[in-house]
Amino acid sequence: MKSQQSGFTLVEIAIVLVIIGLLLGGILKGQELINSAKVKNLANDFRVIPTYIYAYQDKYKALPGDDGAADKHVTGGTNPTTPAGSIGNGVINGVIFATTQTDEAYLFWQHVRLANLASGSTNTTDPTTYVPKNALGGDIGVNSATSGQLQVAGMTGTYQVCSKGVLGKFVKQLDLQMDDGQPCTGSLRAVADGAALGATPVKGANAPASCTGPDIDDATIYTVCMTF
Repeated sequence: MKSQQSGFTLVEIAIVLVIIGLLLGGILKGQELINSAKVKNLANDFRVIPTYIYAYQDKYKALPGDDGAADKHVTGGTNPTTPAGSIGNGVINGVIFATTQTDEAYLFWQHVRLANLASGSTNTTDPTTYVPKNALGGDIGVNSATSGQLQVAGMTGTYQVCSKGVLGKFVKQLDLQMDDGQPCTGSLRAVADGAALGATPVKGANAPASCTGPDIDDATIYTVCMTF
């Protein structure tokens, strides 16, 4: 008596392959949507911060962080005391990612939050909850774009906003969405995370000859800055 060998038919195999293809397509599409949402959140950080500055200035005739009368303007506000001699001079002084709790750049966040312009902790003694984070978990910083405070060389503007921990592939998408698509030119540029002040920005494909920095890499983490 012959034994029958069972197995999958070509139709069954084709159905399984179609299902696998649909699953893989769904996963890739889902990841694409997640990445797109992250880039939109990063872009939103850059877009809303100017409104904080101008709204605070319009209401209190002072800059958040630089406001020497913050204790009178907003309940619970802390007046900055560092950098020495710069309080109330119309410039948000201090390093872009300030950690000194009396620095203007550090107190910027407390002032705009107490003025109900932004959400977040106003407790300056707890950096973990106080320092704002972007959608990727990197720190966000704000200060005036004076020559000695510029994070990225060659940028111009009155203020700068910088966001840490951004993958190169997101930098490219962000620049396309907000600027000229080239991370070494325009109002939005990028440098390696941890780069010193005034670092040369990275460049993308087909960069102009004036861009002399290293090529951007999709898997490398960068600090992205925008001036306005």
